[in-house]
Amino acid sequence: MLKKRTYYFSFFILSGLVACEGTTQKGDESAETTTEIIQPLYVSDPVIHDTDDPAIWINSSNPDQSLIIGTDKDSIGALYVFDLRGKVIDSLVRRGIQRPNNVDVGYGLPLGRDTVDFAITGERLTSRIRFYSLPDMQEINPGGLEVYAGETGEEYRDLMGIAVYQSPKSGKTYIIAGRKNGPTDGTYLWQYEVQGAEGEVSLELVRKFGNFSGKKEIEAIAVDQELGYIYYSDEGAGVRKYHAEPQMGNEELALFATEGFTDDHEGISIYKSSATEGYLLVSDQGANLFHAFPREGSDKGPHDHPLLVKIPLSTLSSDGNEVTAVNLGGDFSKGLFVAMSDDKTFQIYSWEQLEKFINQQQ
Repeated sequence: MLKKRTYYFSFFILSGLVACEGTTQKGDESAETTTEIIQPLYVSDPVIHDTDDPAIWINSSNPDQSLIIGTDKDSIGALYVFDLRGKVIDSLVRRGIQRPNNVDVGYGLPLGRDTVDFAITGERLTSRIRFYSLPDMQEINPGGLEVYAGETGEEYRDLMGIAVYQSPKSGKTYIIAGRKNGPTDGTYLWQYEVQGAEGEVSLELVRKFGNFSGKKEIEAIAVDQELGYIYYSDEGAGVRKYHAEPQMGNEELALFATEGFTDDHEGISIYKSSATEGYLLVSDQGANLFHAFPREGSDKGPHDHPLLVKIPLSTLSSDGNEVTAVNLGGDFSKGLFVAMSDDKTFQIYSWEQLEKFINQQQ
């Protein structure tokens, strides 16, 4: 269990952090200390075009054989598959995907008599979701399934963010899809139920929801499977929070992270230290920082997410990130954090590296 936190410290301890110089003011303004930029344990092999978003597939039988899946964002893009040290597994790379932006994974999807783990990515140039079984990366429904049918606004069908929600209540699997541009009437995100048959899947639209400021776009989406919440970055505005269960309604539960970001609000990931506690990690792309917020909320309520700390990692202009608390063995006994870096790579950290920094600030 996480120890009880004090929430006021980070607003002044790290308010002066400058990532490129590694300098922060603490207490007396005349006293300067150097904050070391945290370096990754491993850096992945580079992709050809442009990294954007990673996902982690957990091998339940052999956790140290788990995989990192990352997008190579281009009109002739790909899904890359890496081992936990960032070495590309060439036989599992899938090419010819038309600008894959984000990627996510799910587990135990019924396909007739079988169940499969799977990866999904959004193909922006075709408005289609592509499905691949895991760990063999064989495509389900070759060519993908169309989303945003009937939309005619400019860039309203340009598929960007994507996330999987597997309901612990109903057992149903859902996909939440975001796009490059969309309406400001509370219907920006579309949620689809995934229905499996013998060897294939289909999508059924179950709701449209989600406020949009109209400032930039919505790309990063993360789902807290256990607590049933969806978080997404409304770039330039903040992070928005909704129920993941369609029947729970479309009321916005929170808008936080509205201050202190240098540029875009980008990738979101959720570290789960217990059934209800942990951290929400949001990339501050322009500052090369990751802002950490309490997953469980605060004493004010479960939807109050004050800033805890800004974590300086060596990633460059990072878009997507992912994290797991699962013991993957070796370097990753407390879990793994992986983030895209704007040099065609993904940087891989042990959770202990981030945890050590967080604890030093508390």
